Amino acid sequence: MNKFTCIIIFAYSLALGACTPNAAQPQQPAQDHTQHNQPATGGNETTNSSQVQAVWKFSKQSPQSNQKEEISIQIQDNTGKPIEKFEINHEKEMHMIVVSKDLSTFQHLHPENKGKGLFTVTTTFPTGGDYKLIADFIPSGGEPKTESQWITVSGQAPSPRPLQPETNLTKIVEGKEVTLSFDKLQSGQEATMTFSFRDAASKQPITNLQPYLGAIGHVVIISSDAEKYIHNHPLEENTTGPEAKFGTLFPNSGVYKIWGQFQQNGKVFIVPFVVEVP
Repeated sequence: MNKFTCIIIFAYSLALGACTPNAAQPQQPAQDHTQHNQPATGGNETTNSSQVQAVWKFSKQSPQSNQKEEISIQIQDNTGKPIEKFEINHEKEMHMIVVSKDLSTFQHLHPENKGKGLFTVTTTFPTGGDYKLIADFIPSGGEPKTESQWITVSGQAPSPRPLQPETNLTKIVEGKEVTLSFDKLQSGQEATMTFSFRDAASKQPITNLQPYLGAIGHVVIISSDAEKYIHNHPLEENTTGPEAKFGTLFPNSGVYKIWGQFQQNGKVFIVPFVVEVP
């Protein structure tokens, strides 16, 4: 692995059927592909990531769409003892990704550490249906870790929309023309993923991107069945455009949705793409 490549890949074997909202048992990844160029350092304690688990709780017995919902994530070891110290990873102790089952809805949240391993965050689910919550964190002295939970939200759910791979990987988002390209696109092989930015009107290269969470951008990739989660950080964190390069690796062939998150003029924008990986 190139030493500048920062990849976190977690492959899940989770049933697509949703758990009940107040289920307390954490869902463990069946296979953990973790590679990171910045190993956790901090304190004399060492945490065995295989013994870390999350207990999820929700403020309502049955969360409703379009209503605020407080989510609590208790991080503890397998004896129930709270994990109390966490590494700062791109300016936050925890990143949480929320996606609907069909991946049409995406949120990147940052739960607040309340102490003694308890994190909380408030969000709103735009529609009813099944959602997957993914907590991404690093226990102090340990390795990157993710824990996930399915939740069913009451309310009208849209008709399922199967992901369709896109042949044209150029999008216009908030006045910016963004093109995604790969040096190769093959499962099981390292690849460089490049986002290129131009002003949609003038076609001039954009060179004033700003840091978002300490880097030029962040990329989240999730497989169409929501079982595989990949969080990529850029190969060069301090560039301002017109390109942002990320190292990645798709663990299996199939359809994946990609969300690139970037910032310009103080405003974060998200660019989604759907690709099929041979």
